[in-house]
Amino acid sequence: MRTVLLCANPLYGHVNPMLAIGRDLAAHGDRVIVLTGSRYASAAVSSGLEVRSFHGVADFDEHDPRTFVPHAHRYSGLALSQYQIESTFIRPIPDQWRAMSAVLAEEEVDAVLVDSLFLGALPLMQRPSVERVPVLVIGIGPLAQLSVDTPPANSRIPMASGPLARARNRILNEMARRVFFAHAQKLAGRLLVEAGGRKPDGFVIEISRMPERYLQLGPREFEYERRDLSENIRFVGPLPAAVTSASAGLLPDWWSDISDDRPLVHVTQGTLDNNDPTTVIRPTIDALADLDVQVVVSTGRAPIESVGPVPANARIAEFLPYDQLLPRCDVMVTNGGYGGVMAGLTAGVPLVVAGAAEDKPEVAARVEYFGAGLDLRTGRPTPDRVRSAVQTILADGAFRQRAADLSSAIAGYDPFTSIRTELDGVLGVRHG
Repeated sequence: MRTVLLCANPLYGHVNPMLAIGRDLAAHGDRVIVLTGSRYASAAVSSGLEVRSFHGVADFDEHDPRTFVPHAHRYSGLALSQYQIESTFIRPIPDQWRAMSAVLAEEEVDAVLVDSLFLGALPLMQRPSVERVPVLVIGIGPLAQLSVDTPPANSRIPMASGPLARARNRILNEMARRVFFAHAQKLAGRLLVEAGGRKPDGFVIEISRMPERYLQLGPREFEYERRDLSENIRFVGPLPAAVTSASAGLLPDWWSDISDDRPLVHVTQGTLDNNDPTTVIRPTIDALADLDVQVVVSTGRAPIESVGPVPANARIAEFLPYDQLLPRCDVMVTNGGYGGVMAGLTAGVPLVVAGAAEDKPEVAARVEYFGAGLDLRTGRPTPDRVRSAVQTILADGAFRQRAADLSSAIAGYDPFTSIRTELDGVLGVRHG
C-alpha cells in the first residue's frame, strides 16, 4: 500500500478538489494523508482520510479575511493582486513547510500531491529529484506558466501572434516578475531561505515546471497555445461537479418552482469572495428583475439574508447541487472562480464573468477568448452591463455552441483515472 500526502491551502476551492482526489486514491487502495488548515480537519476525516493540520500563519480562516488579508480594502488592480498573493500564498511558506516536513519525517511517504498555489512545497521541489519524494502538482486554477506566446496572466492584455507579439510578451513577463511583483519575489526569497530553501529561480507562483508532473484540472481545449509548454504538463480535465460539491444531492424547498419554459440564469460569487454580495449577485438580481427569465442564486455559504430582498423571478440558496442545476441553465453569471467556470463549461453553459482579483481576470479573459461567454472586465459591474451581457448571450447562439463544444471536449477526459495513471507512472519510474 502506497502512502500519499495531499497538501492544500485552507481555501474551499483548493481543499475540495484535493479531498475528491484523496477519496479516489483511497478507494483504490492508497493510504492518504491530508495536510491543510485545522478548519478542514473534519471534512478530511469524513472523507475517510487521515489528516494533519497547519499551525501559525498557514492556519488562517477563509471565512474571516482579517486572518489573512486584513488590508485588502486598501488596494486595487495589480497592487491588490500582489497583496493577495503575498498574504495568502507567500507568507505561509515557512509554516507550511514546517508542517509538511514534519509529516515527511514521521511517515514513509511515497508521493506528495499539492495544489498549484501551495508554495510551502518549494523547499522540497528545489532539491534534486533523486534526493526527494516525487511531487505532483494539481492545477486548480488557470495554468500559470510564463511563455513567449502569452502576456502575463491576469494582465488582460489581448493575445496576439507573430514576432512582435512574442517580443512584447518577453518584455511584459520579465516586468511582471522584476517590477510589478518585485516585492512579492523579494518576500518569497527571504521566506524560502528561512524555510531552508533558496531564492526562487523564476516567478515564485510559477511552479509548473518544477514537479515530476503538473496535472491541470481542465481541458487542453481551454488553454492557450504555447510553443514552450513544459513537458511535465498533463491536461486531465475538470473533476465532476457532483464529487466536489458540498451540497451534492441537497435540493432546496423551492426546486420544483424551476420550469423549463423560461431561460434560467444562475449567479454566484463562489465560496471565497462572497462577503459582499453587491459586487456580482445583487447587480445581477436587479438587472434581471423585470425580464422574463428565472434567476437562481447561490451565496456559497454566505447568509441568504445578506443578499437582501429578491424579486419574484429569483430563488436563492447557500449551496446548490451543480450536477443537477447547471444542465438546466441558459447562462451563468460568475465572479470567475476556476472551479465554477469549469463546472459551467462541463455542462455546456455560456458565461458572463466579472472577475476582479486572484486569478479571476485570467479566467474571464479565457472565457471570452475561447468564445464561451463575455468578460465584463470588472469585478463590480453595473446592472445595465450585466443585463446587456445576459441578453447578448441569450440572443446569440454562438456562445452556447462554443460552450457546447468545450463540454464535448471535456467529456473525453477521465480525470481520476488520469491522475492515478500519472501517479503510477511517476512511482514506476522512480521505484521500478
